[in-house]
Amino acid sequence: MKSVSTLAAGLLIGAAVLQFSTTAMGQSDGWVTLLDSSNKGEWDEVGKANWAMKDGALVADKLDGKDLSYLVSKNTYRDFQIRAEFWTDEDANSGIFIRCETNKTIDSKVCYEVNIFDKRPDPTYGTGAIVDVGKVDPMPKAAGKWNVYEITAQGPHFVVTLNGQKTVDAQDSKHASGHIALQYGSGVVKFRKVQIKPL
Repeated sequence: MKSVSTLAAGLLIGAAVLQFSTTAMGQSDGWVTLLDSSNKGEWDEVGKANWAMKDGALVADKLDGKDLSYLVSKNTYRDFQIRAEFWTDEDANSGIFIRCETNKTIDSKVCYEVNIFDKRPDPTYGTGAIVDVGKVDPMPKAAGKWNVYEITAQGPHFVVTLNGQKTVDAQDSKHASGHIALQYGSGVVKFRKVQIKPL
């Protein structure tokens, strides 16, 4: 009888550990991993850069041509939360584009652009801002460290936090749904994890 109780206790503990590890990886609580430290994931590329997995991150540091490069999600999303871990150097121009109406041309006219651009000429739409929608003041600096973006798009309401600090809380209704895209424009850009949770 004791061995049956011990076995049952072991199974319960094992189930709890499995549940915790699954939840910690973001698989059972609605989060879908688009890329992580071991997997680039499935993306369409618009423009060309030298995207490659290096040391547990997806890295780009050079364009192949004049056009900016984007990795575009296969699926489209309407209402969602995104968690993204990224690293850039001081010269980087990057961003996370959301609700892109097309997967062929990516820009701030057909998408919302959550910017990563510490040296942007107009800092009101630099790192932490949504270009032409939500200004940031003062603009935070992201270069030289790992950062976490949390982006929520629910109907016309957008909230962006960078490293736990809210940078945007804005309303806009131009784009209702669409693709997600990761941008490489210049400098060194790394993405270590990108997850999305449909709402």
